[in-house]
Amino acid sequence: MRALVTGGGSGIGRAVAHRLADDGYDITVADLDPFDVASELGATAIVLDVREEDEVAHAMSGLDVLVNAAGIGSTTSAPETPVEVWEDVFAVNARGTFLCCKHAIPGMRTRGGGAIVNVASVAGLVGLRNRAAYCASKGAVIAFTRALAVDHVDDRIRVNAVCPGTVETPWVQRLVEDAGESLDALRARQPLGRLGTPEEIADAVVYLVGAEFATGTILTVDGGLTAA
Repeated sequence: MRALVTGGGSGIGRAVAHRLADDGYDITVADLDPFDVASELGATAIVLDVREEDEVAHAMSGLDVLVNAAGIGSTTSAPETPVEVWEDVFAVNARGTFLCCKHAIPGMRTRGGGAIVNVASVAGLVGLRNRAAYCASKGAVIAFTRALAVDHVDDRIRVNAVCPGTVETPWVQRLVEDAGESLDALRARQPLGRLGTPEEIADAVVYLVGAEFATGTILTVDGGLTAA
């Protein structure tokens, strides 16, 4: 069984690649810098910019599982967001997810089915301050996930999404610094009193990969943030 993880070079994507490898999948790590993780796993490395359709089309053949974990963030409200930032966030988070699914699904259909898990965010479910472009892009990923699930149920292709809360990764640390916030403040707003780990999100992703009765599911893993 072949699985490809976009954004597999770090953070949540890296944790997902490790978990799927532990479960016996033949892993392809697709990222702008996939080599360290691919080397750790003895996996295939593909340098991939998910914004570029030609690159995506070449990478997506012959998959049983696709995990779309590539993403970027933003740290401004709408009036302070340059158009170029808005477009780049959507290009990676929304268009990138679309392109990967677009080009993976025909092969999955030929192979008799498959599983896609998109990494969205609680930012697509609730408003977060100074995250306008990011919230909008992740909301698009959630709606797109549901549309795909309905369109491809007869192809035996299940499409689900995980919505992480704040996860302790270098990427989040950079965003926090850009926004002038602190990790301690982020921890304090969590009902569980801490941030998530990439491995905890990977657990949710791997569950959805194997959950045969789940499609169109939006699984929130956020330490209770959206329940508070």
